[in-house]
Amino acid sequence: MNEKYTIKFAGLEDLDSWMLMIESVRTNFPGLDTEELLESYKQTVIKNISRQTAICAKHANEVVGVLIFSYNAKCLSCMAVHPEHRRKGIATAMMKDMLSLFPSDVDISVTTFRENDSKGIAPRPLYNKFGFVEDELVEEFNLPHQKFVLHRTQTSKETGSLG
Repeated sequence: MNEKYTIKFAGLEDLDSWMLMIESVRTNFPGLDTEELLESYKQTVIKNISRQTAICAKHANEVVGVLIFSYNAKCLSCMAVHPEHRRKGIATAMMKDMLSLFPSDVDISVTTFRENDSKGIAPRPLYNKFGFVEDELVEEFNLPHQKFVLHRTQTSKETGSLG
């Protein structure tokens, strides 16, 4: 990732830009297909901003990448990068920052699209790169997904720019 991008905890001042970015990728995410669901997602973002479990990547003061995670559920809940800013290391940088915030012996999970789904082409290799392994087949929003788990030990070393 180059110096034109910054990764930071999202603040309420980032909310409008965050939601504009989500508009550009919402067709890739189940549960964002109606205005009512999008408003519910916005409330979720606000909650996560207040908990400092929302990370964003910014370029020219615009949000171009988002990541929401949960300490309680020990999971990555949502991650997206604007189509015009993909393949620039943004998702990798956000993942590193998120992982650095968890204790090094905590396993972390994420669910994504299954192997035969075109929407899984980008995220699955990214999760594999970080050491996540395929786990159980699940359904989210009545769509087939697969859980991935990162089994970590005390010797895991992820360093990010936050925290």
